[in-house]
Amino acid sequence: MELRIAEQSDCPRLLELIQELADYEKAPEEVTVTLEEFVDAGFGADKVWTAFVVEADEKIVGFALYYTRYSTWKGCRLYLEDFIVTKEYRGRGVGKLLFERVMQEAKDKNYNGMVWQVLDWNEPAINFYNKYAAQIEEGWLNASFSKAQISEL
Repeated sequence: MELRIAEQSDCPRLLELIQELADYEKAPEEVTVTLEEFVDAGFGADKVWTAFVVEADEKIVGFALYYTRYSTWKGCRLYLEDFIVTKEYRGRGVGKLLFERVMQEAKDKNYNGMVWQVLDWNEPAINFYNKYAAQIEEGWLNASFSKAQISEL
């Protein structure tokens, strides 16, 4: 297995894995980003995300995509947006490799912490995070607007 920073040419495969995650999370229709938008956000003039990928058997089998989040209470924190290991490679250490690399990135950049979300029914993920003694909060609800909703304002 090889761990490395994502490259622009990886984006089509990353989107495949994002769709796999959306399918697993029972929200396949929620992935609406285009390849062009995804590439621009990661490699364009106003780059907003970075990702680590793990390759095995000559293909990307997992990735962790993150960006800087600013909290008025805590300061700069690393936000882990997506953390995905394809089904056939789970349990082989890919997740551990990626997650610990992201934690190291937060440490290297002297962030005031690292945050992410996990669905309350995703027991395998919760069990994984519990191995690291992560604090899993209750009580917060996600809120959002779609692009269409914002344009209607």
